[in-house]
Amino acid sequence: MSGFLAGLCVAVLPVLAAGVWLGRRTARAKSLGGLGTPVEHATFETLHTASLAAPPLRAGLTEETARKSARKLRSLLGTDALCLTDREQVLVWDGDGAHHRTEIMERLGGALDTGRGEAFRLTCDILDCSVRWAVVAPFTVDDRVHGALVACAPRESAVLVRAAGEVARWVSVQLELADLDQSRTRLIEAEVRALRAQISPHFIFNSLAVIASFVRTDPERARELLLEFADFTRYSFRRHGDFTALADELHAIDHYLALVRARFGERLSVTLQIAPEVLPVALPFLCLQPLVENAVKHGLEGKAVSLGKCRIQITAQDAGAEALVVIEDDGAGMNPDLLRRILAREVSPSGGIGLSNVDDRLRQVYGDDYGLVIETAPGAGMKITVRIPKYQPGVHSGGRLTRE
Repeated sequence: MSGFLAGLCVAVLPVLAAGVWLGRRTARAKSLGGLGTPVEHATFETLHTASLAAPPLRAGLTEETARKSARKLRSLLGTDALCLTDREQVLVWDGDGAHHRTEIMERLGGALDTGRGEAFRLTCDILDCSVRWAVVAPFTVDDRVHGALVACAPRESAVLVRAAGEVARWVSVQLELADLDQSRTRLIEAEVRALRAQISPHFIFNSLAVIASFVRTDPERARELLLEFADFTRYSFRRHGDFTALADELHAIDHYLALVRARFGERLSVTLQIAPEVLPVALPFLCLQPLVENAVKHGLEGKAVSLGKCRIQITAQDAGAEALVVIEDDGAGMNPDLLRRILAREVSPSGGIGLSNVDDRLRQVYGDDYGLVIETAPGAGMKITVRIPKYQPGVHSGGRLTRE
């Protein structure tokens, strides 16, 4: 239902705009300053006012967002006064009659409990007060009442009752979209936490064991590895931002590989080819490291020491409007059908949730065209390609996920 409402909200504006354009092409009535007929002019004004009121509401229902949108909503209804409330208080009052705030909150109980609109006469001893009637239209999202729009006027009006209801439903759609945005952000944050939790206890144990093995034989080497371990864990468990620079992600990978090389020695060979111009590109935090960890795991899987090196190649290239990152290993590979089921979360991967997690996050941030492209077959290694737009609205290094 949420997807339907979001789609309806997005689709209805182009339809209205197309109707206005068609009307301008066919209307014979006298134009108003080049804006077409009076009906077309009113349509433009309504759409423009609604478009100005929408962005604040997409951040949810708070005192700040209510304050930013109240005047536009009152303009849509043409009332003497309008207030927006949550379930506890009046968030903003725009227009005359602000002394009615307490009375309105006292009488909102029924509408907030039932989710049904109502109208009632206001009591007032001020003779010249223009606010005598209040029309209440609740905001409902997923059968939960979040608050209400209260339109105040000098007299009772059936037209105002219907208009307030329609505007409240429009606001409810914006609040539902805000809930979807917040759910999307929480999902990505949860997936980052999952990636942090995925940092294998075995990896931590093995890294500390390797460091301990050098303490007596090569104290300086032990110190260097301990600093690598500290830098890697500090980056992995940082608390600020959903995005990072490609340079920072590669630095974390370098720390990770230093610890892995200390354990496997000459068995692991890693080649990096990085174009300097793509280093500032922003990408989702902990997006590439799980892919390198996957390459290490599958690159060494099933190989005995006598079989020699596992080779991993990491490249980052400038591809015009995109940065192209490729991580390739010559390891055990995987059955493509099994890989497809892992990415679809139909089966649980043996090595954690890294591939499906990264694929989901890339698609959520950039769209379905930017999921992982993986080439593999049993015994043929694995090649993972990641395309990252150099510019994406709301994506910047160190920033939180936003909608623009």
